[in-house]
Amino acid sequence: MKPEKPRLIIHDPTLRDGQHAVGHQLDADQMRTYAEAASKAGVPVVEVGHGNGLGASSLQIGRALLSDDEMLTAVRESLTGTSRMGVFMAPGWGTGRDIRRAAGHGAEVVRVAAHCTEGNVTARHLGLVRELGLEAQAVLLMSHMASPERLAEECLRAVGYGAQAVGIMDSAGHYLPTDISERVRRIVEAVGEVPVIFHGHNNLSMAVANSVAAVEAGARIIDACARGFGAGAGNTQLEVLVAVLHRMGHQSGIDMSALLHASDIAHERLVKSLPSIDSGGLVSGLTGVFSGFKPRVMSAAAAAGVDAFDVFAELGRRQVVAGQEDQIDDVVRALAAAS
Repeated sequence: MKPEKPRLIIHDPTLRDGQHAVGHQLDADQMRTYAEAASKAGVPVVEVGHGNGLGASSLQIGRALLSDDEMLTAVRESLTGTSRMGVFMAPGWGTGRDIRRAAGHGAEVVRVAAHCTEGNVTARHLGLVRELGLEAQAVLLMSHMASPERLAEECLRAVGYGAQAVGIMDSAGHYLPTDISERVRRIVEAVGEVPVIFHGHNNLSMAVANSVAAVEAGARIIDACARGFGAGAGNTQLEVLVAVLHRMGHQSGIDMSALLHASDIAHERLVKSLPSIDSGGLVSGLTGVFSGFKPRVMSAAAAAGVDAFDVFAELGRRQVVAGQEDQIDDVVRALAAAS
């Protein structure tokens, strides 16, 4: 008799990362409708907020239609059963005050994010999350920019800061399954029984395969969005991932029929056009550039008459990260001047 496979936790950021697909313009009714459907399907964690997290609504990266308070209120009142509400916060955009406000609105899972080599900036905020009695998670962004060994070190350090789950985000959709296997295995070895997280993007059409590779390497918390909504070419497609994992014999506690209904609602109510791997999304993945940069790169390159591929290549060479959107215009101007 084969041993039962460990139960996985599916973390659904459709109402947070999916916001990138609509310029952070989801309204309260849209959020309520999807949250209720996801909750009925038994999705363990429904994450909500501006695409870049708590406190991120701004002119620089896009103003959300709703305030954080309004989004959290709309989703919290729509969740039933065992579904918990999650939030995402990157120090520099969000603050401790934002975490406290989220806790007051019923958030139960708080992810604190940092660039892959700067996990030390999560220490104070992870400590605050633990003080508030919430589940503290730490995730490393743009993780392809660091070695497997460095990622494992940063994750272990985050555990020391109080993180109860740690992991990596493939922010640029740059990884292949072999890359994920090595990185997740190293992190699992480093942190022991602490659950490991993987969050994929689909720029190279590898999001589901990479998520499966993460599970097989020991990850226990996997992110995915309904219909793959997300930045650039989109995230791991939730309903496809769950179907594949169930077929492999993994348990998620999610009702597949109800999940399909939730994904249909997402398609009908949230985003008019599904994410696709167009030339911009593909090049973003190849060059290791944050997926959320794609719309601005494509429009700026077209306006200046320069090749978007060259813009992505230079941004990748500079290792530009989210929050450095001003570099896009700098690169475009330099390429235009040189042509």
